[in-house]
Amino acid sequence: MKLSNKTKVLEQGEMTLAERMYLPAIVGGMAITLKHFFSKPVTIRYPEQTRYLGPVYRGQHILKRDEAGAERCTACGLCAVACPAEAISMVAEERKAGEETLYREEKYAKVYEVNMLRCIFCGLCEEACPKEAIFLRHDTMVPVFHQRDEVIWGKDKLVEKMDHRYLRDGWK
Repeated sequence: MKLSNKTKVLEQGEMTLAERMYLPAIVGGMAITLKHFFSKPVTIRYPEQTRYLGPVYRGQHILKRDEAGAERCTACGLCAVACPAEAISMVAEERKAGEETLYREEKYAKVYEVNMLRCIFCGLCEEACPKEAIFLRHDTMVPVFHQRDEVIWGKDKLVEKMDHRYLRDGWK
């Protein structure tokens, strides 16, 4: 049964001697090989060279401190609510007398944890934070995990060190 009258019959011509010996295909393949052999390689030597990741790359998490060294996080929980993967958990506590230099507000995050296996690096925690306390670094990748206990990051890994402040281009 024919569906239409628009059928085409293709006829293949007789192959020449060179085509039967695959000479054009071999010459074309060798030309491509030589072209790539003498061109600049596109790979980089990773541990020695690092590639610029760009300003919109979302990498390693960091909890920021203010200029005086106090933690910015007030344990409001908006980052945990905004996280679609439910990777952030925290326990809030009241600031005690004598801890005014450690924490900015009366309430602070006693425990702040990010489950790095659940995190999808969407950046919604950054956008939800009213105190600009959590950021995903644009210049550092998350290191490789070897043990199961390295997956959940606490404040010991998240809070930035004052001698190694993180500043993104365009920040004040």
